[in-house]
Amino acid sequence: MALATARRHPPHNAISLITAAFGALLMAATPATHAHAAPSAADLQARLDQEWNQLEPVIEQYDALHDALAANQARARQLEERIRPLALQVDVVRTQITAISVQMYTDGPVSALNALLTSGSPDIFADRLTLLDQVARDQRDQIASAVRLKARYDEQKRPLDTLIAEQARQQADLTAKKQRIEAEITRLQALARQAYGTTPGSLRLGACPSGTTVDRGFTAARWACRQIGKRYVYATAGPNTFDCSGLTMAAWASVGVALPHNAYQQSRVVTAITRTQLRPGDLVFYYSDVHHVGMYVGGGLIVHAPNSNDVVRMARLDIAPIAGYGRPG
Repeated sequence: MALATARRHPPHNAISLITAAFGALLMAATPATHAHAAPSAADLQARLDQEWNQLEPVIEQYDALHDALAANQARARQLEERIRPLALQVDVVRTQITAISVQMYTDGPVSALNALLTSGSPDIFADRLTLLDQVARDQRDQIASAVRLKARYDEQKRPLDTLIAEQARQQADLTAKKQRIEAEITRLQALARQAYGTTPGSLRLGACPSGTTVDRGFTAARWACRQIGKRYVYATAGPNTFDCSGLTMAAWASVGVALPHNAYQQSRVVTAITRTQLRPGDLVFYYSDVHHVGMYVGGGLIVHAPNSNDVVRMARLDIAPIAGYGRPG
């Protein structure tokens, strides 16, 4: 009986082996799963900064192209106005030549000649020959004058035609860039919401502007400080939204200084200065390709329009690699 009982109940160590083997089979049959930690806000912010730095140059190119198109449209209007009197002259001459053509088609050269030369005395015949020669000369001169006038008009109109063709190309480029920019901004805004939900950080970090010398630069900086809190929208320069170069352009426009709507182009038209020479109103250019710009407001701080998920705000001077400093005016 004892032996039979032993056979019906395997030893404890055998049960452990069977259980372990069965567990191993279950693990082998179950699909493997890997736990992924959600990216931290810092990781998302780093990715957002990297991707925005790739998009902002496209936005600055859009601004420059938009300005070039507007300038070309203004030039085209000036050209049209300048050649308008010549165009009217061409229209008058074209009408005259059309009348000559109709008369020649209706009468025909032979019938016109017969009408002038047949019948009458020899004196009348001579007079009619003289008249016919005069009419022929007048028509030749009129036609030649029309040809010269049309050639002059075409020559003056050629730059306008070139401008119109360039405008069409620029408009197509703008449309393509706009579609890409808006799609990227939508994607980056979603990433930003994932990173920090709403607009991050404090908008003011100190006096804005700071300093005692009130000159045009200080006045421009004070104007920029008053825009703090307004939304970033690409290709805008106020009054309610700004992009980076739009903010600096509008701030200096408030004191009568014109700047282009593009960070790189702004860096080309200002007077280069050193860091130690910075004073409120000076511009600070960022990244090697100069695709971002802010305005120095004193105390080691700038005011700038950062990106599409942010608003105009103050920031530390060294928020990004600095390409240079410049003073407008």
